[in-house]
Formats: sequence, structure tokens, C-alpha cells
Amino acid sequence: MKVVLRLQLLGVLVFVGIFHSEAWARYSFVVEETPYTRLCGTKNILTVNGTFPGPTLYVRRGDTVVVDVYNKGTRNITIHWHGVKQSRNPWSDGPEYITQCPIQPGAKFSQNIIFSTEEGTLWWHAHSEWDRATVHGAIIIYPKNGTDHYPFPKPHAEFPIILGEWWKQDIDKVYNDAIQSGGDPVASDALTINGQPGDFYPCSSKSADTFKLKVDFGKTYLLRLVNNALQISLYFAIANHTLAVVGSDASYLKPFVTDYISISPGQTIDVLFTANQNPNHLYYMAAGVSSDATPLVVENNTTTTAIIHYNNQNHTSRSTTPLIPKLPSYDDTISSVNFTSRFRSLVDKNHPIDVPKHIRKRMFFTVSMNTLPCPNDTSCQGPNGSRLATSVNNISFVTPTPIDLLEAYYYQIKGAFGVKFPSFPPLKFNFTAEDQPSYLETPKRGIELKVLKYNASVQIVFQGTSIVDPSEHPMHLHGFSFYVVGIGSGNFDKHKDRLKFNLVDPPLQNTIAVPLNGWIAIRFKADNPGVWFMHCHFDRHMSWGMDMAFIVKNGKTPNTQMLPPPPDMPPC
Repeated sequence: MKVVLRLQLLGVLVFVGIFHSEAWARYSFVVEETPYTRLCGTKNILTVNGTFPGPTLYVRRGDTVVVDVYNKGTRNITIHWHGVKQSRNPWSDGPEYITQCPIQPGAKFSQNIIFSTEEGTLWWHAHSEWDRATVHGAIIIYPKNGTDHYPFPKPHAEFPIILGEWWKQDIDKVYNDAIQSGGDPVASDALTINGQPGDFYPCSSKSADTFKLKVDFGKTYLLRLVNNALQISLYFAIANHTLAVVGSDASYLKPFVTDYISISPGQTIDVLFTANQNPNHLYYMAAGVSSDATPLVVENNTTTTAIIHYNNQNHTSRSTTPLIPKLPSYDDTISSVNFTSRFRSLVDKNHPIDVPKHIRKRMFFTVSMNTLPCPNDTSCQGPNGSRLATSVNNISFVTPTPIDLLEAYYYQIKGAFGVKFPSFPPLKFNFTAEDQPSYLETPKRGIELKVLKYNASVQIVFQGTSIVDPSEHPMHLHGFSFYVVGIGSGNFDKHKDRLKFNLVDPPLQNTIAVPLNGWIAIRFKADNPGVWFMHCHFDRHMSWGMDMAFIVKNGKTPNTQMLPPPPDMPPC
């Protein structure tokens, strides 16, 4: 089945669209630079159909979406369909200078978005500089017609809940100032739920700046949570209501009940809640920072709220002050890890899993904060006058130009990249020790890719380090979902920790946070040929170099080989 969307960029960016899929409605999308009058002032932001966040896309499992993108603005842009595997079709994946050159002002690019086994909630966002701050929206992927259904009781209604950050400054200025200074970017001024900061933000208008959700007593609702925050992980909860987690990253989970959610940037989580509390009260849903306590995320207001409002309540006795949930402390990293550790794949006859058991390619990736020397005659705002950097296995990724990696690989253009990305870090040391020698702080810089044979069974252990500033790292892999088979604190022990791997029902994710001074182990099968990006989904870490890319080689048959490029790939 084919779904057609036409996206056109006006001002800076505009989508004009048609959406069609069997019995589903047709949609028109318009994304444009629009005066935005909420959040303590007026400024121009990039919006979709004049709204922030952008509209939700509705598809069914196995659909194909064709997107014609016209850029009539003044800046380059790309669009990424986060978590969509894009089988054999990296050409439409979207990260700039990785799988495409950016769409230049006045240019057009038609993208084929190929859905396959994904089912649940994903999202789309800009993948150029930090434009995803306002250029984003949810994707809801329903089961195929007549062949499947939710593996839980059908909810009365469902709602996308997009968590984000808001800056009073233009996001391109925030990005450019951070890149030029070499230091941390300015902290966001507010968190948001569906584009609104809630009642606790200075100068909020409760009628205009707080998202409200009306519910009926006794009914159950599905919330599709997306974390679009650029720089922080978040906790989420609803006052007096428990949450049943049923899915994450477009894959179903064994349901479990919790009082709070921990969600990393890039991640999606599906939860059910039943409206079973006193209908004469108002209840806040709230999101707050889950962080390793860097000044970037704690110096400004860190709680955003929306209101749960029961229908048909007794207005004369209704409490006018909403009850607020208790969230874990922002530096409570144990609560974050404990929540993630409860994820288990559903695993039934309709939702089988296929965890690689016999691993052909083992890799161990250190993910680190680093510093680089400040260029002569400049002033840098990193530690001791340096520039902040990040790395994977001590290589700080350099964004390629003037050609993207996919085209360089496909057309065998020499000199654009190397293929010697190390499977293991060049130095073995106590990765999580409190004090690290200074020589570990400076990484190498380069564009090195890792080549994988088609259908290879892959295991990667991501190891956090305490170099410069220990941090969690939400790692996102394009082109694949992966099984999270292990998680732990401290240094990974291949003899002991491997014995505790979950190979029975591990969760299937596309984004997972490496815990502060801890490790995560993932497995996947390299059955999607192409060039695929992997990076930290904290945008500052990605911009500083915590990135790499895989080349997955073609298989031997036509249906295991990468599709040819479309005729209108954007030129550099």
C-alpha cells in the first residue's frame, strides 16, 4: 500500500501534504515559519500547519509513505523518520551529510518512507543542526487491517504526548553560539507538553499555555509519549494515577504498572491509564528533568505540566487547584535505570522475537566526554579554556562535506571516509574511575566507518566513561531496532555480566540510554544493506562528535541488496 504526502517549505520550511491509506483520511500538511505568541513573547518559529508540535501521521504496519519535500526557505533542511527501518532504502533516512546532502533552498526531494515490522509509536523530526526543536511530530502505526489488533484491551481514546524544550532565543542562534564558543549551549527556558509549558512557567496564561486532557470516569486511555527534548532525559507521571507501560519504540512490551516514566530523547513509550480517581479534582500530568546534574539542565525551571480534567464532574464542589505528582529527583539516576530494566518484549504467537544467539561480530564501544585544544587566537568556554568534544572509541566524528557518506559509498568515491573504525577502544583502562589521567581527554578526529557483512549477528556493548564529565548517553541506531540484552553499572565484565544477559524476552528498541558510569549490551542482525548512522540523541553530544556509521554490505540476492538512489537526490 502506498501513502502519499506532499511537503513544501515556506518561509524557512513548509510541508504541503496529502495522506491516504485505505480507510484513513487525507491530510494536508503546511510547515512554515510562523509568529508564535505564547511562552512570554512573540517570535518566529518553524511550525507544521501553524502548530507546535507538528501534526501526527497515521499509518498501518507495512505502509509506504511517499514524501515530496520542497524547500522554499533560506536554510538547508533534512527530515528523518525516527525508528523507521527503511528496509534497503537508506536514501530517505534523512541525516544530513550521512545519507543525503541537505535540501537546499528552492530545491525538492521525494522520499519513500518504508514501514515494515514497526507497530506502535514513532516520530519524525528535522535532522539538520538543532531544527528538530520545533520541526517534529508523532507517527502512530496501527496493526494491519483485519490481520492483527492491540495485544491489550482497546482503550477508549488515545493521545500523542510530545515532551520538549523551549528557548526564548532562536534555536539556530543557540546552536551557532554553542558551536562557536566550544562550551555548553545555553539552557532551555522551559520544558513543554505538546508545545505548552504549563502553569509553573513565569508569565504562563493558564488558559492558553497549559495542555488539557478531558477524560470520562472509569475509561482507559492510551498515551503515546515522545521525548523530543534536545538535551535532557525526563521523568513523567500523573498525579494519583498509575501507568501501565505496554510498548516502546514501536514494539510491544509485557505490561507493567508504575508510578512514573523515565524517557530519553528520541525514545517513545506507550502507556495506559484508567480515569478512576475522584472526578471532582483536577490532576496534573508533569514532566521533569532526569539528568546527571550538569548546570545545563538545572539552572532554569524544570517542571512542565498539563491538566487531566474529568468530564461531568460536580462543578460546585470541584477543587480548583490540581494535584501534582511526585517525580523522582533530577539526579536520581537509579530510578531511571530501574525503570528501563523492567522492559521485556511481549513474546507471543502474534509477536515473536528473534534474538541473535550465535554472535559473529562483537564490539565494545566507549562513549565519552572529551576536550579539544582551543584554536589559536580564539577564546573557548570548555574546561580550562578548551573546546568540549565527545567520542566513540576515542574517535570524535567529523561531519563530512562536500558529499554525503551514502553517495560516496554507493558511487565508490575515494577519500570521503575510512573503514577502520575500531571494534574496541584503543586503550583499556578503568573506564568509570573517579580520577582519569589527562591524556585520555583528547580524542582523535575523523570519519571512520565500520563495515558489516550482510546478515551478520552483531553484539555491541556501550560503555560509559568518567572522562571529563560522566553522563548518560541515549544512543540511537538508524536502520535497525535492536534487542537490549543487558544493562549494568560500573565497568562491563565480559565473564560475569554476559552470563546474566536476557536472551528470552529482551526489549526491542531503537534508542537506549547508556547509564551514568554504566553499560548497555545490544544485539541485532545486520540484514538492512546501506549506510546507517549511530549517535547520541543529546544534540550537543551529537554535534561534538559522539557519532559513527555502519556500512552494511549487500546480500547475494536482489531482495537483499540496497535499492538504487532516486533520481532527485539533493546535490551538495
